[in-house]
Amino acid sequence: MSYKSIIVNLAVDAHPAAIVKVGVELAERFGAHLIGLAAADVPPLVATGDGMVYEGEIMQIQRTEIEKRLAELRAEFERLVPASIGSEWGQDVCSPTRFLSVSARAADLIVIGSEKGENVFRAVDVGSLALGAGRPVLVVANNVEHVMAKTVLIAWKDTREARRAVADALPFLAKANEVVVATVGTDRHESIRDSLADIAVFLEHHGIMARTELITGEADGDNLLTFARSIHADLIVCGAYGHSRLREWAFGGITRTLIEEDSINRFMSY
Repeated sequence: MSYKSIIVNLAVDAHPAAIVKVGVELAERFGAHLIGLAAADVPPLVATGDGMVYEGEIMQIQRTEIEKRLAELRAEFERLVPASIGSEWGQDVCSPTRFLSVSARAADLIVIGSEKGENVFRAVDVGSLALGAGRPVLVVANNVEHVMAKTVLIAWKDTREARRAVADALPFLAKANEVVVATVGTDRHESIRDSLADIAVFLEHHGIMARTELITGEADGDNLLTFARSIHADLIVCGAYGHSRLREWAFGGITRTLIEEDSINRFMSY
């Protein structure tokens, strides 16, 4: 198994060089086609405190500014991607999260930066993307240009989402120097050990030798991150857990922590 088509998202309010370099490196590593995407939207008509609304002319100015920025990102993407890599570009004036989710049908993997922007018209909602794209999402740590994935931590939980994440991450796991499968929590029931052993055997069948760990403590994101740093993990593989509530995503504790974390690369599947 390998990734044959990779999407890399260029955020409109971020410098594109680092994330494009990550995309190029991954495309070279896996022999993949690289798709560069960028999108932003014009906010809808809204009333101000004085009872005024954005006029159509102002909205058109904003659209023109977005289109100019998208053109700049395209030029930078095409400049940075070498001719040896097959690539293409896509852009739209629309919700960046929705654009990525729809475009995901053309790719094996989505690569995005650690976007902190709360403006949903200009920044990707990482949680909604992970839960709605139907493809694994690699969220790259802040200011990182190389995702080496030499030491990979699998945040294991015997659920559909975690199984999906392990299967989706196999190309990364196969190239790692060390793979650690860990469960965090106070429950040390024999079934937990059995599930860890089973996933280690599954990985061994794919030629991946992994060790397993039971981490004592509350099953929260902070304990997971502490362990990840202790083993110098540069990639965390995990299932994304959440559900839609009043058209917003409500996340489990570990998923929420990993969405907000920007110091380590995270590979998330749902």
